[in-house]
Amino acid sequence: MKDYLFTSESVSEGHPDKVSDLISDTIVDLMITKFRFARVACETLVTTNKVVLAGEYRLADGIEITDGEIELKVREAVKKIGYEQEGFHWEKMNVNCFLHQQSPDIAQGVDESGNKEEGAGDQGLMFGYATDETESFMPAPLFYSHLILKKLSEIRHSGSAPFLGPDSKSQITLEYENDIPVRAHKIVVSTQHEEGYDQGKLKDLVMELTNDVLPEGWMCSKDNFYVNPTGRFVVGGPDGDTGLTGRKIVVDTYGGSSPHGGGAFSGKDPTKVDRSAAYMTRYLAKNVVASKIAKKCIIQVAYAIGMSKPFSFYVNTLNTGVVDDNIIKKSLESLVDLTPKGIRNCLHLNNPIYVPTSAYGHFGRMPNEIINGSFTWEKLDLAEKLLKELSKNS
Repeated sequence: MKDYLFTSESVSEGHPDKVSDLISDTIVDLMITKFRFARVACETLVTTNKVVLAGEYRLADGIEITDGEIELKVREAVKKIGYEQEGFHWEKMNVNCFLHQQSPDIAQGVDESGNKEEGAGDQGLMFGYATDETESFMPAPLFYSHLILKKLSEIRHSGSAPFLGPDSKSQITLEYENDIPVRAHKIVVSTQHEEGYDQGKLKDLVMELTNDVLPEGWMCSKDNFYVNPTGRFVVGGPDGDTGLTGRKIVVDTYGGSSPHGGGAFSGKDPTKVDRSAAYMTRYLAKNVVASKIAKKCIIQVAYAIGMSKPFSFYVNTLNTGVVDDNIIKKSLESLVDLTPKGIRNCLHLNNPIYVPTSAYGHFGRMPNEIINGSFTWEKLDLAEKLLKELSKNS
């Protein structure tokens, strides 16, 4: 099918599920700051003036962390988003922490010992994807859905739009002609606002902002642009809807343009291949497309708990490649170490770099967003090496 419509959505950092993701990744970064090789699995639930943390962690002997330290970081994270509402306020909310020590049964499967290599923290399958539709090598519907909400967040944090609240969502349907995105068909944006704010003015603001974000000539008609379709969005965030870690995995990845292995990322340290291997497969797929040997690329890996080597490694350029997929696969395998430890070392994942990933996607970040060692999997430093390796294997 060459001509079609395709839709993706995004949610802001103030969406309840993203509040949970931010808190969970705040705890991951806190633990890794304490000990680079910390083990963490932190799940967060947020609702009306309540935050509940549950999960496991392990630090080195002699390194301690208190519930007071954790609570302080949670409140700082919620404050940074901007939640000072009656129903969800960073200072007034209750924080309950039920984090405890990691199971020794899991630990022994992951730990290196004697001749045993470090194993994966769980079984599972992970996908990476890239396309040349945008400069970020991301699918256009998701890329622009994220961008609209980033711009809304920027004007809210700047103080120029004090009537906006933290919670918002976007959804874009793009028209494709000959497999290329050419224009927006329909757009939906729901954004939290203060009581009594004029919906007409709000729609004009969001339409202007969206028009600035989209490529020239892509904007849909006003009749096909919807802002707050219910007519009102005053109560939002965790006061309006309960949030949980890991419930926005399609928003976090490729907006439905690629398969998904099902595992969430936030709240997990990099020994969890749900996270680290998904980052590695994105890195590989992006460099395949950046090297111009394919216009699109899907990569899958699979692991078993306690095992170091992947059970499978799959490359598919979706009939857009100029080199056979098996040759690309062989070349990639010779360039990178796909063991959990190899991935962590290659992408420098044992660092407190995860808070910035918790909103607006784990993939597709531009160079100005790559700060403090984050988003290493977005680098294009493998493309030239891949081309050289391909010349040997062709």
